[in-house]
Amino acid sequence: MSADPADAGTCCGTAMHLSDHDLRQLDDDYLGRLTPEQARALLPKVIADLKAARERLAQNPSNSSRPPSSRAPWEGIDDAGEADDGTPPSPDAQEAEAPATTARSTPARRPKRNNNSGGSNPGRRKGAPGHSRTQTLPVDAEQVHAPQCCAACGRALDGSGEAHAYTAYYTLDLIRPEGGAGGLVLHHTKHLCLEERCACGHCTRAQPGRCGPDEAWTVALSEWHLAGPSLVAFICALTQRMRLSRARVREFLVDWLGLSLSTAVINQCVHEAARAVEPVVEQEILAQVRNVELLYADETAWKEHGRLLWLWVFTCATATLFIVGRRTRRMVQRVLGEHFNNWLMSDGYCVYRDIDQRLRCLAHLIRKAHGLEESLEPQAQAFGRHVLDVIETVIAAVYDARGAPEHAAGLRARHAPALNALLEDCGRLANDARHEKARALARELLNDWDTFWVVLDHPELPLTNNEAERALRHWVIARRIGMGTRTAQGTRAFALLASVIETCRKRHASPWDYLAEVVRQRRRGLPAPPLPLPAG
Repeated sequence: MSADPADAGTCCGTAMHLSDHDLRQLDDDYLGRLTPEQARALLPKVIADLKAARERLAQNPSNSSRPPSSRAPWEGIDDAGEADDGTPPSPDAQEAEAPATTARSTPARRPKRNNNSGGSNPGRRKGAPGHSRTQTLPVDAEQVHAPQCCAACGRALDGSGEAHAYTAYYTLDLIRPEGGAGGLVLHHTKHLCLEERCACGHCTRAQPGRCGPDEAWTVALSEWHLAGPSLVAFICALTQRMRLSRARVREFLVDWLGLSLSTAVINQCVHEAARAVEPVVEQEILAQVRNVELLYADETAWKEHGRLLWLWVFTCATATLFIVGRRTRRMVQRVLGEHFNNWLMSDGYCVYRDIDQRLRCLAHLIRKAHGLEESLEPQAQAFGRHVLDVIETVIAAVYDARGAPEHAAGLRARHAPALNALLEDCGRLANDARHEKARALARELLNDWDTFWVVLDHPELPLTNNEAERALRHWVIARRIGMGTRTAQGTRAFALLASVIETCRKRHASPWDYLAEVVRQRRRGLPAPPLPLPAG
């Protein structure tokens, strides 16, 4: 009963005693035919392989050469994402994100303590010299801002009265040369604000544009800002789309534009842009998501300063909404409202079951069935093949109905015998299957039975949730690179900007031109311009 060296695997650098071919033959009937001597010869091999496999499962980046990126986002975090209403995550909660192996959790990283033994607040002490901008750039243009009317009597000011500059500020922005050729050029503008005396004797000052204060944000929306609207949009492109850290953006600006900005200013630009687009997301994108006929939803883990949260995406043909929060039913209700009556495509997470018109992704089911088909347990193998046969038959019928609509009539009735046979198989295995994954898949099918086969009644509906998974893919890579966000405001800014960027790309419009215009208008205290209309 020794393993063939040609197909014996290795684990933790140790050759396995039994190969997959050997394990497939180990069942109750075979073990019952063994003599005591044969069983004693087999048992040490099984124990040795089991120990080696458990050691491999216990490997993680802290005790092996596995890279840090192989650690799942929820590992090493105390908050496991339990629902606010006390409902634990469903067994399908991590179906798309769980790695091939698991690792022992490690304690979450503790925040650094303040090393100031005197107990004073961090930051610059009162009276200490501050830090200011040291880079000097030539001024390309000068712009004068004069008051339009007297703040006291309301009389129009035409510049005939006594006027002088009382303050000035500088703006750095990126402009395109005339004709659109030659790329972006850094432009430095000096803004002079005039103070003019009215005939009534009152002196009125021209003020830079400003949006009203918002307690939810620590950044102001004002024209009194070093970075112009196009430069802000460019920085957002580097951080959000190119996935560069604030430090890398600072390095890029110095190397390619000769512009030195602090990481604090770069971070301020990102947060200011997010505050500018917030009304667009809440009024336009959210309304589009709630009223669309077909919506896709998915979620993935997200970290905020070591705290486990979840990045949700709700996307359709013309809009995409991202939101970060707990993995609870309330998050779905917050986005979709109480009366969402359209089609929703999702995975198997239980919070979506409140939606009446719901579709389940068949791709998730196919992956799980393939896993059972490759199992070493004969019963699980047979069940996996049964599920795959039914799904392949249904998919072929749906494609045929799409190509020939006359074949769509009675589609559910024609496949009723095959579906009933699978339903009986699931009912039998949900409690009695020896293989844990087989039991789980059977229960999953029973819990959402109708949602898998809705496409037989409506062949025009999608078969998979690939649309939502594609929307998340870019930001999952960003999470692996940047390890999430650090503050609640940073998390909020990330979700708002991602929503606008992906929605513009859905509509085949430049998100950066639109973002620059939103910042420009909102800094003046004006409403944000509407989103570009979908192409075509």
